[in-house]
Amino acid sequence: MKTKRFIPFLLATALIGLTSPCKAMDDDARIAKRDSILSQITGAIIPQEELTITKFGAKGDGKKDCKPAFDKAMARAQKRGGARIIVPAGEYLLNGPIHFVSNVCLEIQEGATLKFSPEPDYYLPAVKTSWEGTFLQNYSPFIYGYQLENVSIIGKGTIDGNAGETFSTWRKDQRKDLQASRDMNHQETPIEERNFGKGHWLRPQLVQFFDCKNITIEGVFITNSPFWCIHLLMSENIICRNIRYDAKLVNNDGIDPEYTRNLLIEGIEFNNGDDNVAIKCGRDNDGWRTARPSENIIIRNCKFKGLHAVVIGSEMSAGVQNVFVENCTYGGYCKRGIYIKTNPDRGGFVRNIYVNNCEFDEVEDLFYVTSMYAGEGMDNNHFTQVHDIHVKDLKCRNAKVAAIVLQGTEALPIRNVSFENVNVDKAGIGLSFSNTEFIQLKNCNLGGYVGTPPSTASAKDNIFAK
Repeated sequence: MKTKRFIPFLLATALIGLTSPCKAMDDDARIAKRDSILSQITGAIIPQEELTITKFGAKGDGKKDCKPAFDKAMARAQKRGGARIIVPAGEYLLNGPIHFVSNVCLEIQEGATLKFSPEPDYYLPAVKTSWEGTFLQNYSPFIYGYQLENVSIIGKGTIDGNAGETFSTWRKDQRKDLQASRDMNHQETPIEERNFGKGHWLRPQLVQFFDCKNITIEGVFITNSPFWCIHLLMSENIICRNIRYDAKLVNNDGIDPEYTRNLLIEGIEFNNGDDNVAIKCGRDNDGWRTARPSENIIIRNCKFKGLHAVVIGSEMSAGVQNVFVENCTYGGYCKRGIYIKTNPDRGGFVRNIYVNNCEFDEVEDLFYVTSMYAGEGMDNNHFTQVHDIHVKDLKCRNAKVAAIVLQGTEALPIRNVSFENVNVDKAGIGLSFSNTEFIQLKNCNLGGYVGTPPSTASAKDNIFAK
C-alpha cells in the first residue's frame, strides 16, 4: 500500500502499521551487526620511534616558516620505515601543506598550534583530489595523504587553517568552476584533464586522506578550515575520536567520509559552520563509475552543534549503507538532526540506517528524508533506492517546522522505515509523508502528550445544554 499524505497533527502514542513487511531490527541483531563492524576497525599502528620537529629546524615562534622542517621530518620517517613526529608547545607557521608518508604519526602536543599560511600559491602544485563528489586536480589540502597506510594525527594541540582572509571568501566566485567540474563529471572527462588550482576558485580541504588504509585522528582541536575540515576519501579502517571543533567558516563540515568503509566516529565535540558529519559517496557519473559504497560507519557518543548533525548525501551516487548513530546528544543548536538527501540526478541507494538513543534540543526538522533535494533532476531517471531505516529512542524539545518528514518519489517510494519511542515535546508539524511504503510507528509522541480522558462528561461537555 502506497501512502501520500500530509499529517499536521499531534500523534499521541500511535502505532501505524501499513499492512507491510516493515519490522524494526531486533536490538540483539542490530548490536551484533554493529559489533561485527567494530571488530574490523583498529585505526593506525602508532610507531614507537620519535622525531622532534624542532630538531629539523622548526621554531614555534609563529614567524619562521616550518614547512621545510616538516618535509625533512617526513623524508626521515620514510627512510626509517616510519616514526612519530613530535610537535611540542608553540605556534608553527606553515607556508604550504604537510604531505604525509606511510607509517607516520603526527603528534601535536598540548599547547602546540599548526598555523597554515592563508596564501593560496603555497598550496600548489595541484594534487589529485575531489570537490563535492567530483574527482579533479586542485589546490593541495593543507594536510594530505594519498595511497598510504598507517597514518595518524594525535594530541591535544590545534590545527588552524587560518583561512578567513582568503579561501573562505571564495564561495562567491566559485560558481563557474563548480559548474565546469560537474560538466566534466557528466561528460566523463579524463581526470588528468580536470585541472583547477591557480586561476580557479575551488577551496581545498583542511585534512584529506585519499585512498588510504589504517587511519587515526584523535584529540586535536580544529579551527578556521578553508573548506571541509576532515575529508576521508576512498579510505578504510579509520578511527576519529575526541576531536574538538570551532570551525565556523564557509562550508566547514566536520567529517566527510566519501567512498569510505569501516569508520568509527566517537566522542567528538562538534561546533561547525556546516554539517557535523556528512556521509557522501560521489556525484553522478563519477559515483556510478567508481561503484564503491560508503559503508560500515558508526557514530556514537558525540555532541552535535552546527548546521545539521548527521547528513547522508546529496552526493551519494555509489550508495551508502550500514550507518549507526548511537548515544549522541547536542552541544547547541542544529537546524536539522538527521538529514538524508538525494534526488533523481544521483541514483545509488541509502539503506540499513540505524539511529538509537539520541537527543536534540531545538531544531527546525528533527528527522528529514528527501528524494527531491534542491528540486534537481526531476526530469532524469536516476532515482535513489531509500529503504530500511530504523529509528528508536529519539528525543527533541522543539521541532519548529516538523518532527518527521519522508519525501519519496512516485518512481521509487521510500520504504521500510520504522520509528519507535520518538518523543518531541513541541512540533510545528508532527508527520509529513509523501510517496512512502511500509512505514511503522510505535509509541511516538510528536508535538506533546495527551493524557487519559476523564471517565465521565463534565457539565460544560453537555452539548444539549448550550
